[in-house]
Formats: sequence, C-alpha cells, structure tokens
Amino acid sequence: MEAIKRPAPAKINLALDILGLRPDGYHEMRMVMQTVSLCDTVTLAEGEKGFSLDTDGDFLPAGGKTLEQRAVEAFFQELGRPCLPLAVSLKKQIPAYAGLGGGSADVAALLRLLRERYAPELPTEDLERIGLTVGSDVPFCVRGGTALAEGRGEVLSDLPPLPPCWILLCKPDFDIPTAELFARVRGRVFQNRPDIDGMMGALEAGSLEGVAKRLYNVFEEVLPEEMRQEVQGIKTVMLRCGAMGAAMSGSGPAVFGIFRTGEEAAPALESLRKWYVRSFAAQPVSWLDNL
Repeated sequence: MEAIKRPAPAKINLALDILGLRPDGYHEMRMVMQTVSLCDTVTLAEGEKGFSLDTDGDFLPAGGKTLEQRAVEAFFQELGRPCLPLAVSLKKQIPAYAGLGGGSADVAALLRLLRERYAPELPTEDLERIGLTVGSDVPFCVRGGTALAEGRGEVLSDLPPLPPCWILLCKPDFDIPTAELFARVRGRVFQNRPDIDGMMGALEAGSLEGVAKRLYNVFEEVLPEEMRQEVQGIKTVMLRCGAMGAAMSGSGPAVFGIFRTGEEAAPALESLRKWYVRSFAAQPVSWLDNL
C-alpha cells in the first residue's frame, strides 16, 4: 500500500467550564472548541509485522500501548476485522502537554486515514465514537471546526465558524499534568465562569469582538501560583500588543490570543519568541477536509 498522510490540526478552548464530578468519575464539561491551523502530520502505511510508530518528537510513553495503537485496535474491532500490520509516523509541530490537543489530533487524523483506506463508508459519528475510547478530546478533533462540547467533551453541537482572525499560541517552558489540575478542581467553587451562551450568540452574529471578550478557562483559577503568574504574564504581553482577548487552552499551559489581522499579531509574536521558542501564529480552520 502506498503511504497516505493527513494534517492533524491543534485545538483551542475558546471557553472551558467544569460543571461538576460525574458518577463515572469524569468531570462534566461545557466548552467551546476551535480547530486551528497549527498542525502535526500523520502518515499511514502497511508494515511488515504488527504495529509500529515513528515520531520526531520525544513524548512517547515508556512501555504500554500508545494512543495510536489503541486507536488502530479500536478501529478494526469496530469493523469486526483483525488488525493489519501498520506503520504510523508523526511529524510533530504541536507542542506536547500544552492543552492544544496534539495527541488527540494525531489520533483523530489516524482514524480518518484508516477510514479513507479501509472503510470509506463509515460515518463520522462512528469515527467519533471510536475516538472516545482513546481520549475525551478525540471526538472533537475528528470533527473539527467550531463546536460546543458537553459531557466528557464527546457531546458535540456544531456552531457557526469563528470569524476570520489570527491566533497566537505560546507554550511556556513547563508542563501541567491534566490529572493534577482536575484533582485541584474537586470541591472548588469557581469565582468566575465563562459566558458560553453569550459566546455562542456572538458566533451566531459573526462578532469576533463578542467572542474575544468572552474567552475564559476556569482551569486558570486552580493553577499553582507560580504557573498562574507566568500564564497571566503571557496573556498580558498579548493584550498589550493588541490582542482582542487571551486565555489558556485546555488544561494548559499554552496561552492563545485573538488578533484581527496577521499584521496586528506580528509584534506580539516577535515579543513572545524572545522568551518562548514555542510560539506560533495560526488561523481558525472551519472544515478539516479543506486542509
């Protein structure tokens, strides 16, 4: 089989709220999620034996099955077929452990490649359901665009696209374990919550300003103090350089800011790159098949 490849775009959380702990141990989430043009690249080919994964990153877990292998096994189980020997390679651009969904994006792109090659008739909803067995963000990353995500993140409702803009992404030089942040959430009474209904109304109206002024992520309230200060410092740089709004994405620590134009975003990107090498300019992606 000739190798096939697909871009795996990152995601940001325009708004993120945690409503409480569910009986199954997961947290009930309500989020507005957006695909952006910062991408990894996933390549799929048939291998000689078993499953293999090659990457130019350094984030693969030691021992055990990777997310990608689990996705392959879940896909073929859905088809009722034995797994084929497959070779997957990742070319990484999305920073790992950043709240930008890099791992979920790679799995989603792999699932799309598997469908393209082995089951083109498989509905996207089934692909999202398979993805949920691997990770809570995978269903959205399969779908892409702009969406309200509820439940664990798998209950998706399409929203009007984010108006054209530029989005700066900046990953500080530390990682935040997602499980640790969720542990800090338990029993927490949040002082502020995002206006998600207002943000959806702004999207309906095509108001970039209305979206930008409602960016908010409750995880910022539970960050350890030193980390919170650094995240706030990055947001301040973006806002002082003309961002319409800024927030942390997901469980962080990556920060994003929304700018009307690339020209307006350029000074902020230049300032951030003096301190943070993993700073990027991106744009919203409204439909994955356009990539």
